[in-house]
Amino acid sequence: MLSRTLRLFLFGFGLVLALLAQAAYGAVVRAEVKSSLTKRWALPDLYEASVIELQTGLNAGDFTSVDLLKAYFARISEVNLQGPALRAVIETNPSALAEAAALDAERQLLGPRSLLHGIPVLLKDNIATTASEGMNTTAGSYSMLGSIVPGDAGVVKRLRAAGAIILGKANLSEFAHYRGNLASGWSGRGGQCTAAYYPGSDPCGSSAGSGVAASIGLAAVTLGTETDGSITCPASHNNLAGIKPTVGLTSRAGVIPISEHQDTVGPLTRSVSDAAIVLSIIAGPDPNDNFTLAQPNRVPQYERALSANALQGARIGVPRAMFLEPAYSGLDDTVMSAFGTALQTLESLGATIVDPADLPSAYQIYASRNESIVNAVDFKVQINAWYQSLYTNPSGVRSLAELIAFDDANPTLEEPTGYTSQSTLIAAEATSGYNATFYQALAADYQLGRTNGIDAALQQYNLDALVLPANGRTTTPAAIAGYPIVTVPLGFYPDNTTTESAGPNTVYPAPGVPFGLSFLGTAYSEYNLIGFAYAYEQKTMTRLARRAYPAAIPATQLADIISP
Repeated sequence: MLSRTLRLFLFGFGLVLALLAQAAYGAVVRAEVKSSLTKRWALPDLYEASVIELQTGLNAGDFTSVDLLKAYFARISEVNLQGPALRAVIETNPSALAEAAALDAERQLLGPRSLLHGIPVLLKDNIATTASEGMNTTAGSYSMLGSIVPGDAGVVKRLRAAGAIILGKANLSEFAHYRGNLASGWSGRGGQCTAAYYPGSDPCGSSAGSGVAASIGLAAVTLGTETDGSITCPASHNNLAGIKPTVGLTSRAGVIPISEHQDTVGPLTRSVSDAAIVLSIIAGPDPNDNFTLAQPNRVPQYERALSANALQGARIGVPRAMFLEPAYSGLDDTVMSAFGTALQTLESLGATIVDPADLPSAYQIYASRNESIVNAVDFKVQINAWYQSLYTNPSGVRSLAELIAFDDANPTLEEPTGYTSQSTLIAAEATSGYNATFYQALAADYQLGRTNGIDAALQQYNLDALVLPANGRTTTPAAIAGYPIVTVPLGFYPDNTTTESAGPNTVYPAPGVPFGLSFLGTAYSEYNLIGFAYAYEQKTMTRLARRAYPAAIPATQLADIISP
């Protein structure tokens, strides 16, 4: 007879084997269930999922907005502070799941309000959300942590009215890259954001986190802001579609400012169609932003511009002088070669390419300091007003001068090694308000950017739009004019590219990193630009040619969230 000890040992050993077998069987079952869910319902891949795909699944009952939020939260958790630590998201919305549940119930009862009903949207952290929801609005600065803003930004009100869910706040270059000589994508609160196509690569800014999050599906869509390049460049560096709207098409009320004469809010998305859907919802007049009251009476439904034939008969100009000259542009052979191929593609799609179609003011724009004067004066006046508008601010900061002092007094938070510069803030503080010098600079900007710039080229060559690679020089004429830019993916650097430093902890170019193509036009020409960009995008499908580096791609999908 077996001893009691031996019997107990055999029983325990058998139990362990049974549990191991059950665990293995359970893992197989879970994998089969996940595969079955994905195949049965064709659940969208969140890395590329479009607004239409998500909306279709929500309407069919394949998943809920609660499921979608949980999936995005899990994806953020995988890569934001863990793994590659991309630092694209500063914080998530603690009220989002409750809001999603309410919108799911509303869908069941009344149907969707819009194409963004129940769709999670990530906001750049300079776009205000009501404090009662549980999130901060700080422009990445500890000087505003815990502050109480008067309420939602104008664009957020429109998103909520359309049924969108605010997922959270994206990292950014602190104060929208209006602090000093700092790397793109760094903020005191968020740390150094990096792009997902090469470890440590420059995400570009200032809407860096919005760009990175959209590029790998940490949100359905994201919003950024641009003063000069801050939507266009992140779209370029993150393989995205981006729309920098005409100043005054989207409200800036409730957005931490740089310059009311240049600031604008727009989408960063994985496709032109998603960007058009978002723009249709956030565009329109707002009594809290006087600039929006000058826009055309009727905001177009921009998704109606989405035609593969949009370029047929269009005249597209190439402003080579200054913008494509290596001595001024800094463009390398890789980008210029891809741009040449893009011009051939545009021509094959029915466009007439007018090359060159130069801006008469090109070299004057390059030499001008007027933009710096306008932005510095606007920033001091408007950031002082922003601090004064806060109901409470635990830091005690109430002015630009106090902000500069706060940063110096809190170097661990705001001036770590490599990120100490406040040169731009200091220069703005030294300005003396709205005076003759300011107004002369503003008038000169409009003359250079509009009358003798973009509009002059469009009229002289009878053009519908201009096209350029999306680099730093591309954005300035449209920035000082207040005119729109639509950007789409153009190409990728080859695998043998030598990395170059872009900041203390970032590189660009680098192997496999993206770059973009920009369409520029006159005021309120977004509808045509969207059509041109869409036709090019659909022909080339450049975004799909390369994915992010493996560690930066979140694994979580809807099938991991949905209960069988």
